[in-house]
Amino acid sequence: MKLLWQTIKPYKALVAATLAALLLDVAGTLYVPTMLAGMINQGVTSGSTDFIATQGLRMLVACCCASGGALLGNYLCARLASYVGRDIRNAVYDASLAFSGSDFEEFGTGSMITRTLNDINVIQQTVMLATQAMLPVPIICVMGTLLAFKIDAQMGTMMLAVVTVVMVFAVIAVRRAAPIFEKMQGFIDRMNVVLRENIIGVRVIRAFGKERHEEGRMGRVFSDYADAAIKVNWIFAGVDCFSFCLMNIAEVLLMWLGGNRVGAHAMEIGNISAVVEYAMLIMFYIMMAQFVALMVPRAIVCLQRCAEVINKQPSIVDGDGSLPATGKGAAGCSEAAPSGSPAANASDVVAEFDHASFRFADADEDTLSDIDFSCRRGQTTAIIGSTGSGKSTIAKLLLRLHDATGGAVRFERADLRDLTQHDLRERIAYVPQKAWLFSGTVASNLRYGNEDATEPEMRHALAVAQSDFVWGLSEKLEAPVAQGGTNFSGGQRQRLAIARALMKHADLYIFDDSFSALDFKTDAALRRALKPETRDAAVLIIAQRINTILHADQIVVLKDGRIAGKGTHEELMESCEVYREIANSQLKGGE
Repeated sequence: MKLLWQTIKPYKALVAATLAALLLDVAGTLYVPTMLAGMINQGVTSGSTDFIATQGLRMLVACCCASGGALLGNYLCARLASYVGRDIRNAVYDASLAFSGSDFEEFGTGSMITRTLNDINVIQQTVMLATQAMLPVPIICVMGTLLAFKIDAQMGTMMLAVVTVVMVFAVIAVRRAAPIFEKMQGFIDRMNVVLRENIIGVRVIRAFGKERHEEGRMGRVFSDYADAAIKVNWIFAGVDCFSFCLMNIAEVLLMWLGGNRVGAHAMEIGNISAVVEYAMLIMFYIMMAQFVALMVPRAIVCLQRCAEVINKQPSIVDGDGSLPATGKGAAGCSEAAPSGSPAANASDVVAEFDHASFRFADADEDTLSDIDFSCRRGQTTAIIGSTGSGKSTIAKLLLRLHDATGGAVRFERADLRDLTQHDLRERIAYVPQKAWLFSGTVASNLRYGNEDATEPEMRHALAVAQSDFVWGLSEKLEAPVAQGGTNFSGGQRQRLAIARALMKHADLYIFDDSFSALDFKTDAALRRALKPETRDAAVLIIAQRINTILHADQIVVLKDGRIAGKGTHEELMESCEVYREIANSQLKGGE
């Protein structure tokens, strides 16, 4: 609930206006039965038309006030709820942007989708309905009961007893519904996960003929949710039946007791209608509040789930340091120093692993151990190794998606943990292992690397990335791109992702197995075109194919998270058994 109070706090004026409107609605609603009783007791018994007309006019004014208060209150409630939903959704989204890879995986994609959409919708609806239906209940119960006691003590006592019974029943219903709603949110998480897996993996499912198996898997997940929903609906149905039954019983009892009191000349006949109206209004508001109260446990669970995301402390925190304002990126400010010169040993080191190690929080052993190498400006460093050797983890450490658990990773001689993530990533261009394009156009995806890119710059980047196929599209740079780039082939997606990276004039270019979908001819042409483009920057290529890295200035060979060898192709062929095995398996005759 703390999250809700923090979110509502900036809207104190709106909350006060909403409460004032609801109070006007309640006051007008309760005033009508009081005037009706006076009309019957005085106007009807005395036959005074003037009195009846005057009371009728007052009742009309009271009705207008109540209706106006209700309309204004509903509008303000909806406005307040929309602000609350917007602010919580933004807070969840902002918090998720600060998460590292492991932080995000702690919640899971399916759960994050549910928390951002379904959970916040439930909170928003509950805030609106609770403000409309629950806040007026204490006021109308107290005022209605006091007015009934003012008319007759026995009638007031009976009303108090009925209200107490209904309130106790409402509390019991809410307590029973709370754990069921908590389970339902977990089932929604699971439904999202299964649905995403079935939609994304539909080709695999069909290829293996597993449609029936997946139907059964989805059926079980949906059945679990349905069972929980049915239990909640039974509670709703019980509350509904009990409330209507109690309303009618209360009406009969009040009329019976009122008749006896009128017969005993303890009260006037018009007062019976007033007390019955008070009772019906109280019961009606309580009944509405019961329905909303059954949503409150679910909303509380949703608030807790959103608070878990918002209050989650990111495992990666920005440091206070900063990088020099002037970089020597691909735009180029100076020529790279010759390899082996003092400058090459110091100022030209862009990124450096200083005996770095990394271990996942839930792992028993290091994923990377004692990694020690540097990426220099004007040189290409390549990393190769078997699947699972930790190649992509090195890229994630450089991007600071993870922090080293031992040793240090440096960028331009500054420890990454002392830098802000934004400053670091502004100096790095990254092409991921799985090329991902955003829905929009080819131009909008290229501008992701440089917002101010001109058409000539985009044409140049596409030419370097061997993406001339774009000019064969009917709309060229404005050609539509589907989510994930699914309307392009794997090789086309990779080339567009490379072009996007080239739009960013960076100090370090990371290509994480970014040539795997390219044929050998395109691969070779692309690498030749990249050489002059990245001459003033450091290049790190993570590859599976040895052809891609044959001419790298430095090749780092990984085996089981450790460096098995380091040097040029020729040096490694002589000194590194692991590299030689890879080369012999991929190159004809080991050449």
